[in-house]
Amino acid sequence: MDVGAHIIVTGLVQGVGFRWFVEREAKKLGLTGYVKNLYTGEVEVIVEGDRGMIEELIDVLRVGNRASRVVDVRVTWRKFENKYHDFRIAF
Repeated sequence: MDVGAHIIVTGLVQGVGFRWFVEREAKKLGLTGYVKNLYTGEVEVIVEGDRGMIEELIDVLRVGNRASRVVDVRVTWRKFENKYHDFRIAF
């Protein structure tokens, strides 16, 4: 079942290649949406696709890449809107 999710990742997640890591993992899982840095130091992920694949992405986000230190991952589930054609880094 396709759904959407709004995800906020906190911790040491900016300046450590985290957005590129999220983009690569989301594309591997066939998800669409975007990732971007927030002025608060957090990273926002908007994602759509199969709920199971999004849950896998969330598990990966909780671990992070080698240079990051993830403190928290907050997820708000949303209705699938089919708004995105691919997954990319937003600026």
